[in-house]
Amino acid sequence: MCEFRLENDSIGSKEVPIDAYYGVQTLRAYENFRISGTKVHSEFIRAIIEIKKASAITNGEVNIIDKKIVEAMVQACEEILSGKFLDNFLVDAIQGGAGTSLNMNANEVVANRAIEILGGNKGDYAIVHPNDHVNCGQSTNDVFPSAGKIATIRLLDKAIVALSDFYTALQRKAKEFKSVIKMGRTEMQDAVPISFGQSFSAYASAIKRDIIRFKKAKKELSKINMGGTAIGTGINADKDYIKKIVPNLVKITGLDLSQADDLIDATQNLDGFVYVSGIVKSCATTLSKIANDLRLMSSGPRTGFSEINLPPKQNGSSIMPGKINPVIPEVINQIAFNVIGNDTTITLAVEGGQLELNAFEPIIFHCLFESLETLTNGVKVFKKDCIDGITVNVDNCEDEVERSIGIITALCPYIGYTKASKIAKKALKEKKNVREILISENIASVEELDKILNPKNMI
Repeated sequence: MCEFRLENDSIGSKEVPIDAYYGVQTLRAYENFRISGTKVHSEFIRAIIEIKKASAITNGEVNIIDKKIVEAMVQACEEILSGKFLDNFLVDAIQGGAGTSLNMNANEVVANRAIEILGGNKGDYAIVHPNDHVNCGQSTNDVFPSAGKIATIRLLDKAIVALSDFYTALQRKAKEFKSVIKMGRTEMQDAVPISFGQSFSAYASAIKRDIIRFKKAKKELSKINMGGTAIGTGINADKDYIKKIVPNLVKITGLDLSQADDLIDATQNLDGFVYVSGIVKSCATTLSKIANDLRLMSSGPRTGFSEINLPPKQNGSSIMPGKINPVIPEVINQIAFNVIGNDTTITLAVEGGQLELNAFEPIIFHCLFESLETLTNGVKVFKKDCIDGITVNVDNCEDEVERSIGIITALCPYIGYTKASKIAKKALKEKKNVREILISENIASVEELDKILNPKNMI
């Protein structure tokens, strides 16, 4: 039978499981916000505990908190960062209160573990208090967005690694397929020849731009509002603490962080998250476009383009034997749809801020973390289970180029647009290829056509 301890807050008294490191405010939040069924992202918890550690150290340095309490809080934070007590972080990722629930969840877990370290019993906040000690010099309003930025930077780092590997894989395919010619298409109609090497090189160039943008996004997030407390004015925070907190946090996180020039602006305006989300959306859109191309080029095997073969990953139908679907590009498309939806949510949440605070940071971070994590995982799968194993149907591609009317474009400098257009229409009407008509009408010799219409001379 579970035993309880009685805790009090401004709402009243409530029983908390006696062995729990969380307290009454966490329990109320857990009961109030049973929304998504998704707990706060692990990187978010890591970041918020790093802030608690940095704050404890800083408050010790400026002699605001007794050294023994500081040491106990720092030890508690280090234990949590090592992976202990994570099951005590109960609050839902989507929560009201601008993140107060998560901040207090962290404060209570750190406080109760510090109390134990000092020889007390959990819940005896006369020894270490969640607000007076763990939250000293802070507010949810500087802790929550700063932790969110730190977590996002780390997720961006993971995405950059995955995108860099993806970029390299595309470059390898560009080199592998550099001599394989296919028919290019514009508006789904035959255009002019292009090599698969050129196509994959273009994909790589687009991904390279995304990597550059992700690195810029990290810089956008590097300015944090720690020290601003409630609305950016620094109320209740020691002046020396305000100066020291970010440098100490830099030492703990290893990240290139700096304090925002205007803490009031940094507390109430979250436009930076719209910027970052837009960059993630841009990348997802590029990936989805590549996936669209691969689905088209692999369509068939008998009645589609059938220019490339994607690695077969699983049966494609419960009723049609032998059918194989492009499941990896399809999941990339779905990730993009989700990222685009999350970007819309983030945009609306940032716009919805009022006066000195935006209350909707929880949904902003929930959506941004989801976008980054699904995109990163998707990129890894896209590379490993699709790009790396693509092969080309060379004979089919060569036949398409030879049969295409689009190659007449290469004759325009020699015979003019009007005459070339007439030949194209005749080839289409009589179901002949361009080369046959040019030879039969003595417009060009076999030798001349072999040079002009050589696909390698047209790319």
